[in-house]
Parts: sequence; structure tokens; C-alpha cells
Amino acid sequence: MSNPSTVEKTISYIFLILVGVLLASPFLYMISIALASDATTVKSAFTFIPLEFQWSNFYTIFTNNNLGIYLKNSVIITVITIIGSVLSASVVSYGFARIKARGSRFLFIVLLSTMMIPGEVTMVPQFIIFRHLDWINTFYPLIVPSFFAGAFNVFLIRQFVMSIPKSLDEAAMIDGMGHPGIYWKIIMPLTYPILAAIAIFSFSYNWGNFMGPLIYINDPEKMPLALGVQLLTTVGGGQMPPWNLVMIASLFLTIPMVLVYLFGQRYVYEANISGGSSGIK
Repeated sequence: MSNPSTVEKTISYIFLILVGVLLASPFLYMISIALASDATTVKSAFTFIPLEFQWSNFYTIFTNNNLGIYLKNSVIITVITIIGSVLSASVVSYGFARIKARGSRFLFIVLLSTMMIPGEVTMVPQFIIFRHLDWINTFYPLIVPSFFAGAFNVFLIRQFVMSIPKSLDEAAMIDGMGHPGIYWKIIMPLTYPILAAIAIFSFSYNWGNFMGPLIYINDPEKMPLALGVQLLTTVGGGQMPPWNLVMIASLFLTIPMVLVYLFGQRYVYEANISGGSSGIK
């Protein structure tokens, strides 16, 4: 097969640039609105290309609209849930991949079958459980479930661990190392790429999680950023929401996820490959 000609490469690059501009246009429009003045916001006279650069909007939203509190709450929830998701899923997947016990294959299939249960089905039972635990209006309903390994995360990590030669485990056992040592000193370092992918998935879900905080959080001082952005749009008396401030908050909600995926996309790619590298054995 001959190499693509210069004309074909040029056409491909032009097409990719046009698609990139099209996909980035909502983000650019968001920046333009975020830099608009209050007068422009009241008139809704926004432009695609920024004509105003009202940098004081960033100061206003931090001082008058509790954006700092929303950011702090989001960071607390997201960091703890990432730790819980990675640790719990890695421990459970190691057990399924390396410890052979009667019924382990059946339990793994049952675990995978839970992914077919819609979240709407378990929403009400979970709320009743958390209400009896007196966890409403706390971070616990958003954090504690992450320490009970998710089926999707367990599946990905287990498939990755299955591709690691068992000779490493056998050599460690000969030296007197047990399963905890093998997991912590051998398997964990080797599964770093897939664990990074799980951390990215967890970050993307929890940083932008809106439904969970909407159900369990009532106090504005405990709201994460996703719910805080919605709160900014709530105004009374038929007034126009401060869309310039709302877009600034949306930027803080969007940019971290874009950056995390930009620098961690190779781990996500490896996760997609390793997810199907081993069958259910």
C-alpha cells in the first residue's frame, strides 16, 4: 500500500481542524460568556468571540457566591472516592484473579450481572438505608459506596491481573511471601496503568456528579461544585441568572476533567485493551 499523498494529508488535516473547532466551539462560547460584563449578561448580548474581558468576574464569584466552598467539597469527595475505588477494586480483583476457591467463578458472574441493574432501581432503597443510618446531608452517601468495589472496576483490574504471569506469585511464595505481600509488592506496582485508568474514571464521575448530591445534600455549605453551579442559576423574582458567573463555575467544573483525560488518556486506552484480553476463567 502506497503512502498517503501530500494532498490527502492536507485534506485530512483540514478536516480534523474543522471538526476540532466545531467540538471546541461550545467551550469557546462558554469562555466568552464568562468574561462578559453584567450589562451584557442582562441583555443576553453574548458573542462567540470575546469582546469584553471582565476578569473581575472571577474575583466576584469567589467572594460573593461560595465557589471556594463548592470547590473544596468537590475535592474532598473526589479524592476520597478515588482512593476507595482504586483500593477496594484492586483487592477484590486480586482475589478473583489469583485465589482459586469453590464458587469464585459463579460469584464473579453474579458481580458482573449487577452492572445490568439500572441505577434508578436501587436509588430509593439506597436512600432508605442512608436515611436510617442518619447519613442524609453528609458526605457519607457519596463516599462510603466507593469502598465497596464496583463491578466494572473489578472486571477491568481482574482482566489485567490475569495477564500477569503466575510464575511471579509462585517465586514469591517460595520465598515465604503470602497473598497480602504478593498483592502489595508485586501485583499493585504492575497494575499501575489500569489503576490510573480506574482513578480517571472515578474522577470523571465524581467531579461532575450531580444526582447524588442533589438527593443527599441539603446544606449549601456542603454542596459540591456540580450542585453549586445549579444553585447559581436559581434566582427569584423573574430575574436573569448571572450567566457570566455560572459559566465561570462551569469552567472550573469542565477544565479539570479535560486536563485529567488529556494527560491520562493512554491509561484509558490500555484499560480498553486489557478489558478483553482474558476471558472469564
